Amino acid sequence: MTSAATIPPFHLAIPVHNIDAARQFYGDVLGFSRGRSDEKWTDWNVRGHQVVTHQVGDGTSEVRSPVAGTNPVDGHEVPVPHFGLVLGVDEFKELAGRLEAVDTEFVIEPYVRFAGEPGEQWTMFFLDPSGNALEFKAFQNIDQLFAV
Repeated sequence: MTSAATIPPFHLAIPVHNIDAARQFYGDVLGFSRGRSDEKWTDWNVRGHQVVTHQVGDGTSEVRSPVAGTNPVDGHEVPVPHFGLVLGVDEFKELAGRLEAVDTEFVIEPYVRFAGEPGEQWTMFFLDPSGNALEFKAFQNIDQLFAV
C-alpha cells in the first residue's frame, strides 16, 4: 500500500455551467487556491490535487445535475458520482460552519456516520452551483479510513 506521503496527485475535470459561479464557490466558499485559468476553465489546488472546472455551454444554460443516481449508505441516499476530501475533525466542523453561513443546501447534513462501528466518520454532502456532488468527511482516527 502507498503511504499518504508518496501518493501522487490526482487530476479530475468536472463540468460547470457558469465558470464565474464555480470560481466563487470553489475559491471563496471552499477556499481552494486558483491555478491556471482561461475564459472557460480554472485549475484548483485541492490539497495538492488538480481539480479543473470546465464550463460547458455558453454560461447561461440551465443546470442539469451530473448526479447519475443514489446509493443507500447508513440510512441516507448518497449521490453518485461525488468527490471531496478527508479532513481533520476540527477542519471538517469549520468547513461545515462556513457552508451553513452561506446557506448551503446540504444533500446530507453534517453528521457522524457508522457511529460506534469501524470506519466511524463525520460526513456531509452538498452540490456545487452546477449540481456536482461533493462529500467531505473526517475521522477521529485516520487509521479507520479503510476499516472493515
